[in-house]
Amino acid sequence: MNPLKKLFQQTAIYGLATVLPRMMSFLLLPLYTGVLATSGYGEVSVIFAWFAIFNVLLAYGMETAFFRFYNGADDKRTVVSTSLISILASTTCFTILALLMQGSLASATGIDTDFIRYTIFIIALDALVIIPFAWLRANEKPMRYAVIKILNVGVNLGLNVFFLVMLPKMAADGTEGLGWLYRPNFEISYIFISNLVSSGLTLLLMLGLYLRRDYTFDFELWKRMMRYAWPVLVAGIAFTINEVFDRILLEQLLPAEIAKSEVGKYSACYKLGMFMTLFATAFRMGIEPFFFSHAGTENPQKAYAQITNYFVVLGSIILLAVIVFSDWLKVLFVQDEAYWEAMNIVPLIILASFFLGIYHNLSVWYKVTDRTRYGAFISLIGAFVTIGINYFFIPAIGYMASAIATVLAYGTMMCLSYYLGKSRYPVPYNFRKIIFYLGISILFSALSFYVFNRNILIGSVLLILFLGLVYRLENDKLKQIFLKKSSKA
Repeated sequence: MNPLKKLFQQTAIYGLATVLPRMMSFLLLPLYTGVLATSGYGEVSVIFAWFAIFNVLLAYGMETAFFRFYNGADDKRTVVSTSLISILASTTCFTILALLMQGSLASATGIDTDFIRYTIFIIALDALVIIPFAWLRANEKPMRYAVIKILNVGVNLGLNVFFLVMLPKMAADGTEGLGWLYRPNFEISYIFISNLVSSGLTLLLMLGLYLRRDYTFDFELWKRMMRYAWPVLVAGIAFTINEVFDRILLEQLLPAEIAKSEVGKYSACYKLGMFMTLFATAFRMGIEPFFFSHAGTENPQKAYAQITNYFVVLGSIILLAVIVFSDWLKVLFVQDEAYWEAMNIVPLIILASFFLGIYHNLSVWYKVTDRTRYGAFISLIGAFVTIGINYFFIPAIGYMASAIATVLAYGTMMCLSYYLGKSRYPVPYNFRKIIFYLGISILFSALSFYVFNRNILIGSVLLILFLGLVYRLENDKLKQIFLKKSSKA
C-alpha cells in the first residue's frame, strides 16, 4: 500500500480516537459552564492544568523512548517489560509519597485539600496506561486504541451528566432511586469522581499487557532509554508550560477577587481553539510511528516534506473555518454569555495550535537522528517566551497576554526547529506553498473576525474562495494519495 495512503488511513482512525472523544467531551463545556460560575470553572481549569504538568512528569519521556527502542529491536519483549517495570515503579513511588505529603502538595499547588486525593489517584491511573497505549500504536492496532479511548471519555461524559444533571433532579423531585447520593455544592468533586472512575476502567481494559508479561528488566537498556527520554521530559515540561501554565499564572498574578473568574472565561473560550488541536494531535499520533518506521527507507525526507505540505493545507482550512463560524460555536458550546467576554482570544489560540502542529511535523529531524536534546532546547525557549510575556503583561492586559504569549511561543518554536534542522537533516519542504496557504488563511481569518466583525455571510464567502483555491491547486495530488491503488508487493 502507498505509505502516505496508509498513514492517512491510520491518522483517520487515530483521529477518531482523539477527535470523537474530545468532541464528546466538548459536551462537558456547556454542561460545566451551565452548572458552574466562571470562578468555579476557573478552579476546575487550574486543577486540570496541574493534572497536565504531573502527567508529563510521571511519563518522563518513556512513551517516545519506547517507540524509539521498540522499532527495530531484536528482543521487543524486553523493551516492553523494561518500560512497564519502570513506569510501574515510578508511579507507585509517586502515589505513596504524594499521599503522605498531600497537605504540602495542596499548599504548593493551590489545589483545595478536598480535591487533592482525587488528583493524586487520577494522575497515577493515567500514568499506568502510557506504555500499553504506546504498545497499541507501535503494533499498529488503531481500532483497539480508538475503542478504549472512546469508551474512556464516554464513561466520563456519562458520569458527568448523571452527577451534574440527573442526580440533582432526582434529589429535588424526591423520587425513589439514587437521589440519596446527591450532595449540594459538590459539583467539582463529582467532576473528579467521574474522571477517577473512567481512568480506573481504562486501566482495567489495558491490564492484559501487564499480566501476560514474562518480566525481565534490562538495566543497560533502561539507561539508554532514559538517556533518550530525559530531553523528551524536559521538552514535555516546557510544552506543558506553554499549554496550561498560563491558567496558573493568571490565578496568581490577577487580583484575587477576579482571578478565578478570569481563568474561567479564558479557559472556556480557549476550548473553541481545540478543533485545531484535535486535528494536529490526531495527525501527530499517526505520523510519529511513521517517522521512525520509515527513517531507514530510501529518501524518507521526500515523504516527510509531503506530509508537512498536506498538514498545512488541511490546517489552513480548519483555521479559517473555525474562525468564520466562531460565533455559532460559542453559542453551541459556551452557552452562558458571562464567558463570551474572552472571545477575542479565539483566533490567536487557533493560530497558535496551528503553529504547534507545524512544529511537530518539522521536529522529525531531531527525533529520527536521536538529537532529542534539541527538542528540549527549543521547547525551553518557548517556555521562557510563555512565562516572560505572561509574567510581565498579565497585570496590564489580563488573559490577552496569555493568548499572545501562546502564539509567539509556538511561532518561535516552529521557526527554531526549521532553522536548526535544515543543516542537520535537510528536508525539501515546499516553503513557498506553505507560506502561501498559511498567509492567505491568516489574511482571510483576520478579515472575517476583526475587519468584518465576524459577519457570517462575508466569512462564508472567504471560506468558499479559499476552498476553491485549494481544490484548484491540490486536487490532482490529493487524488494520487487517496485514490491511487496500492501496488502489489
